[in-house]
Amino acid sequence: MYPQSRGFLIVLTLLALVACASQPAPPPRIDPLSSDATFPAPPELQPQIGFWRNVYATWGRGQVALHDDRHLDLVYGVLSLPGEIGESQTPEQQAFVKGHQENLRDILRQLEFKVTTGAPLTPAEQKLADHIRASSGGPGAVVGASDRLRTQRGMRERFKRGLEISGRYDAAFRGVFREAGLPDDLAYLPHVESSFQNHAASSAGAVGMWQFMPGTARHFGMLNAAVDERRDPVASAQGAARYLTNAHDRLGNWPLALTSYNHGVGGMKNAQQAFGNDFVAIVRNYSGKGFGFASRNFYTEFLAAREIARNPQRFFPEGVRYEPPLNLDRVRLRQAVNAMTLASYYEVNPWELTSLNKAWNPAAQNGRIELPAGTLVWLPAGTVERLVQRGVADRALALADPVTTTSRMR
Repeated sequence: MYPQSRGFLIVLTLLALVACASQPAPPPRIDPLSSDATFPAPPELQPQIGFWRNVYATWGRGQVALHDDRHLDLVYGVLSLPGEIGESQTPEQQAFVKGHQENLRDILRQLEFKVTTGAPLTPAEQKLADHIRASSGGPGAVVGASDRLRTQRGMRERFKRGLEISGRYDAAFRGVFREAGLPDDLAYLPHVESSFQNHAASSAGAVGMWQFMPGTARHFGMLNAAVDERRDPVASAQGAARYLTNAHDRLGNWPLALTSYNHGVGGMKNAQQAFGNDFVAIVRNYSGKGFGFASRNFYTEFLAAREIARNPQRFFPEGVRYEPPLNLDRVRLRQAVNAMTLASYYEVNPWELTSLNKAWNPAAQNGRIELPAGTLVWLPAGTVERLVQRGVADRALALADPVTTTSRMR
């Protein structure tokens, strides 16, 4: 479909690498914003952190990087997608990327063959080999390079939108983690999981801003016949706090605990048994079932997202328009209650009540089943105070106890 793509790739990967190949690789940059005693970022992880920094804050969704999936500082080039850029790639854009990827894979296979057989390299091939060897993979990285070739679409626009949405939830999330005795920078985790998109759903069945699977949600008390708290960002943040408390207690440090959010505590226990607490060794050498690209990179994605979110003006100099913080009342049900009864007691329009409580399943929204005791319910801001001032709060408060509102968490 793209007969000119081979010539384009040769220019892209060989001629344009002259400058790269002639200069020594810069030392890893350790940003103080991404590394501390709680969330360490050793030099060996810097190539991965730098890669995800580019994905989140440099490359837009109209760009696709061709890179090595093990040595992430080895980027062969960044393609610009043809045509109109949308949330998903068009079939033509997918074919464009695939064509360039396959052509580059052919070039790398030829290079590997020549290197392993000792055949002479052309000047252009020598520059490509030098570029590969200058990466974190070192002299041996040429072998297997074709099998490690991967593509990654930029996410700058998506990440920036996630920053904007995070303004709505940051104070509430930090309050949840501080109350649980956890580092409040865990509030940045949805940047990795969902870009703060509450409607996010994975093909594997993970749902919501915090991307809980059904089994995990049930285990941590987030899912029942009436309520799916995965669809409530604050309730699922509380579920994430319970999960991460358990993970950290069992694994003993945050690199492992955070990686378990992707790979499971059991999987990370196996990795820990093989390599101890040497997280760099785990990332480089652990080959347990399911420990692939996503698991190897999960912690460094978090570090990159944390660095960007803590210093947005550096990465988004055009400015970020944060959404205002949540300002709602919240109560915890003392007893099981029908949604319609709840709306009546709190003098709230039933449609408004269900629109605020995204976690309620259809049967609960329609009043066919009761909301169980202990359910956290969002109410319009000032609802409880309004009822108190009118002197009619007793009946409503008999149903539920007020919880600290997010407006007081700011």
